Amino acid sequence: MSMAASRGGRFITLEGIEGVGKSTQVETVRAFLAARAADVVVTREPGGTVLAERLRALLLATDLPSMDSLTELMLMFAARAEHLAQVIRPALQRGAWVLSDRFHDASYAYQGGGRGEALSRIEILDRLVVGDTRPDLTLLLDAPVAVGLARAAARRGQADRFEHEQQAFFERVRNCYLARASAEPDRFVVVDATRPVTEVTSEIVGVLSARFFA
Repeated sequence: MSMAASRGGRFITLEGIEGVGKSTQVETVRAFLAARAADVVVTREPGGTVLAERLRALLLATDLPSMDSLTELMLMFAARAEHLAQVIRPALQRGAWVLSDRFHDASYAYQGGGRGEALSRIEILDRLVVGDTRPDLTLLLDAPVAVGLARAAARRGQADRFEHEQQAFFERVRNCYLARASAEPDRFVVVDATRPVTEVTSEIVGVLSARFFA
């Protein structure tokens, strides 16, 4: 449970590979929470602050030479440290609901599963940067990689640095996400994102209602 639990707010994250519909469902969750809470903060990772958004631009840029996987991992956590200090922790401390499009699970999935960075390195940074600021609920939107990548390709303009990766990279990312969900069933809810958007939305609203507003 996050530090906001005793004051009425909660920390909710959405995770998943490209093309699973996170942007659509972030808006669903935002609207659901806004109808029930006075203070809702919607943010994203990497990003959420001026500095973190600049780091995001570096991380996604396609015109840079290849980036070492440890450099990538540390930039992600640098952006996360700023995000936590400037946005997430202040919001939780005042009792707000915080909704983030990706958080620390993404580092385990992308830099750990995808890039092959050692779990021990990620855990060290996680303890240092995130500490006990953990999500109360993580909604993992899941779809086969081929489905997600086809959807992403159909809607995007220019692909970013991660979207240039091969299918095998995203298979490792997805597998890591599912393994984390299996290891933490109380925090994660895995949502089948292959279904029509209305069905996905209905399930998410049902989860939020049962978990926080029953």
